[in-house]
Amino acid sequence: MHNENRSFYGSSTCYTEMAAEKIRDILGADLVTLHNIKETPITAMTQYDMLILGIPTWDFGELQEDWQAVWDTLPTLPLQGKIVALYGLGDQLGYGEWFQDALGLLHDQLLPLGVNMVGYWPTAGYEFSASRATLDEGRLFAGLALDEANQYDLSDARLQQWCQQIMLEAAELL
Repeated sequence: MHNENRSFYGSSTCYTEMAAEKIRDILGADLVTLHNIKETPITAMTQYDMLILGIPTWDFGELQEDWQAVWDTLPTLPLQGKIVALYGLGDQLGYGEWFQDALGLLHDQLLPLGVNMVGYWPTAGYEFSASRATLDEGRLFAGLALDEANQYDLSDARLQQWCQQIMLEAAELL
């Protein structure tokens, strides 16, 4: 196993990729290597101890096309014991009924595999009507929720704080 972190993401409009690059820049290129799941076999996830996974919600609560292409393979991967942090991108005002749904779908797809989730994020400060990504009676998202359409000015601070959070939470599990 490799101790460095791998960030796997799917991105159709470049926002999830840009968030992945910012995460790498915050944590350091020596700790984080980026993989677009369109170009990297999803089975590569099994080689690493910690995974940072980025997923945008598409249209009306749908999976992004690259994640959709590997969706049925995810439950077959031996990921038990891996530390997993999730982040999602969505539009809370334009698609408030489906905000971060893909983040919740990914969380629910991976959790039964025995992964150790880190990086749950508070829902305070967001305006949405429904989300499949909320936990703890709606107080938390299943990962960092970014909205580049409506709250782009908050993204950098959220990324900084979340990166610190996931590294502290991961250290407690090692």
